[in-house]
Amino acid sequence: MMYFEDIVVGSKQSFGHYEVTRDEVIAFASRYDPQPFHLDDDAAAQTHFGRISASGWHTCAMTMAMLVENLEANKQAGLGSPGVDQLRWVKPVYPGDTLRCESTVLEKRRSKSRREMGIFKSHLTVFNQNDEPVLDMVSNGLIRVRDEDAPIVD
Repeated sequence: MMYFEDIVVGSKQSFGHYEVTRDEVIAFASRYDPQPFHLDDDAAAQTHFGRISASGWHTCAMTMAMLVENLEANKQAGLGSPGVDQLRWVKPVYPGDTLRCESTVLEKRRSKSRREMGIFKSHLTVFNQNDEPVLDMVSNGLIRVRDEDAPIVD
């Protein structure tokens, strides 16, 4: 089990494998982002996408699926997330793409108000099968401290 004390600033991790399907792109868009370029070949052909593309929010959801799969394989005393500081959809994601993630820990600190908790910031990039970035994000994670009686050092 990984705790706050085990996180190393600058550490890098590669993980994930997600195959994007046309049916899933259309199903997600139909429910959550029903813009024509996510749903209809002819409409998408008339845009800069050129063909049906996944919603950016769908790309985020696929990224979350890879993150959770990685957390299940590499147990962490995680406590959720207070959110993201930056999110960019760098390049469209298309049916047939295969996605993967690379993450780097940028910083970490102990919570001053909750002694049992630490906060860390990570830079995450999602790549397609051609090693082209498709999503770029800076996120914050909450994680349990192994020894909450240890002094908080800034």
